[in-house]
Amino acid sequence: MPPADADSQPPPEGRPGRADPTADFDTFYKDTRDRLLLQTWALTGDLTAARSAVRHAYTVAWHHWRKVARREDPESWLRPHAWAYAERRHTARLGHRDKDLDPEVRETLDTLAALPATQRRVLLLSLLAPVPLDDLAREVGLPRKDAEHELQAATAAFSVQRGVPSTDIRALLEPLAEAVKDVRWPRSTIVRRAGTGRRRAYTAAAVLVTVATLLISGMVVSDGGVPATLDRAATPQRSDDDGDRDDDGEEPPPLSADALLTAKEVQKRVKGTGWRDLRTDGNTEGDGIVLPCQADRYADPRGTAALLRVFEARRRGGPRRTAWQLAEASRNERAARRAFRTSVGWYAACPEPRLQLLSTRRIGKVGDQAMLLALRSWSRPVRTTVVGVARTGSLTTTTVLRVGNDARPDIKGGTALLAESVRKLCTLPDGGSCVGRPDPQLVRPVAVGEQPSLLSEIDLPPVRRVAAPWTGSPVVKANTNPASTPCDRTTFTGRGMRNNVTRTFVILNAGLPTQFGLTETVGSLGKKKARAFVDGVRRRIARCAQDDLTTEVRRLANTDTRRRDLTVWVVTTEVSDKTTVRYLMAVLRSGTTVAQLGFVPAGARTMSDADFVGLARRALERLPEHPAP
Repeated sequence: MPPADADSQPPPEGRPGRADPTADFDTFYKDTRDRLLLQTWALTGDLTAARSAVRHAYTVAWHHWRKVARREDPESWLRPHAWAYAERRHTARLGHRDKDLDPEVRETLDTLAALPATQRRVLLLSLLAPVPLDDLAREVGLPRKDAEHELQAATAAFSVQRGVPSTDIRALLEPLAEAVKDVRWPRSTIVRRAGTGRRRAYTAAAVLVTVATLLISGMVVSDGGVPATLDRAATPQRSDDDGDRDDDGEEPPPLSADALLTAKEVQKRVKGTGWRDLRTDGNTEGDGIVLPCQADRYADPRGTAALLRVFEARRRGGPRRTAWQLAEASRNERAARRAFRTSVGWYAACPEPRLQLLSTRRIGKVGDQAMLLALRSWSRPVRTTVVGVARTGSLTTTTVLRVGNDARPDIKGGTALLAESVRKLCTLPDGGSCVGRPDPQLVRPVAVGEQPSLLSEIDLPPVRRVAAPWTGSPVVKANTNPASTPCDRTTFTGRGMRNNVTRTFVILNAGLPTQFGLTETVGSLGKKKARAFVDGVRRRIARCAQDDLTTEVRRLANTDTRRRDLTVWVVTTEVSDKTTVRYLMAVLRSGTTVAQLGFVPAGARTMSDADFVGLARRALERLPEHPAP
């Protein structure tokens, strides 16, 4: 007969050091708690949330200690629980930072916080865990190659932001380790007591649920085979301080699996054959990062339910095709609007290295709000992605279609997929507007980045013969203008110039010369001065082509209207008999905002003329976000 409390029994004999589970847990708790707190604090920047999360994680670990103790690396089980719980706690305390922090520590935490979530995770795992790269990739849910790219991008971004070489990053984290040494921890007996109480509560709840299920003749299951009631947390136990469930019983589930897209519906609307459903669940396992560009488990961390479905087409010699749908239910329409903005932001500012935003569309007559974004990853294998995000009432749906090639994005298929997902959700009790005839319209890209009026990495096209990603410098005041050429020598410091800023993009660790790079400089002037600014650049470039026999100027594009100006040139200068320097340069105006964009290639490692013209047009689309003079 098995013991009454099997989880508290020691693991089977033959595993050294596991004979006494309490002593084993106590040693584990003492040896790992400071390290885990350091990692969790660095992840969130919130010491209070981190401390609470780590304590909670050890409570959960004792609850499952028989299983955890068998693992080769129990920390790899514990850490995701602590991190997930800390991030949920931290969302209620956004902007919180301990007032007495050392300035150096504060700056380090701010720099980490500026990194995308996945990059922050891989950097901290690499420096503070540390774990082998294969295990690191598995823990963050990425293929090894993608994890390597994320780590390189995180290291480069941190180095640029702090102005230190990458070899000094570990030293900058050491003061954080000193700070956590002063944290007072509860005794291990208190933690174990909490874990034991948690286990007993689960056992009692399981008995009650089983009895109730038998009395009502079976558990309610949707047609898709997924339980109709979904638990949004990483573990089924709700914490004491986020319990907002009604005491008078369960309400009907806001989402059910039969309200999601089916493989047949995907097959009918997009290219590819043999589409099949790979998984359908509430996305509660692992770190929850399943969709491309997804930054967090849910767009609404306080939502009431979520369902994820993943599809794949049969290849049969063609490109790989994958699709996803993530549907979320929020507590009200206001929260759903926030979830919609968050979801769109994941893709509008996707941190995936070498990913380029191709287009942005607003889809009319689909739910209450709907957007469609097309993106392309230039990392091999090249992948093209069409993402739709829509809201109907308090329900939000995200559909993602990814194809393993560089063909034209399937806008028609992506629109149809999003519309069908809304058509199925809008009939639910929490749904809102349904679907008419979808009307996709090209619009300006969503404002993202440190300075939304400037280009971001996601706007930049690939460079020929270079496989590394672009890295942007911090935005600084434009006391100088690296975007200018020797022909125009444009400055952004003249009389009347306001809000003058500049940013440079480089590609690190690719063996490129120091002069290689892309720079954008932006400022604002009065209306007449803004027009005169652009005209002045045009005149100087034209005069340079006439007066300097060593310089050749070729115009690639030109737009001249009352509200907008854009001219793009290639400027080629013979520095010597053997050396020629080539510049791609554009001058832009949107209302009272003026800008100059300059790119210095390195021989064959360049972008095409068409790509640079497209980039200049993207820069023009972003200029309206710049403040007026």
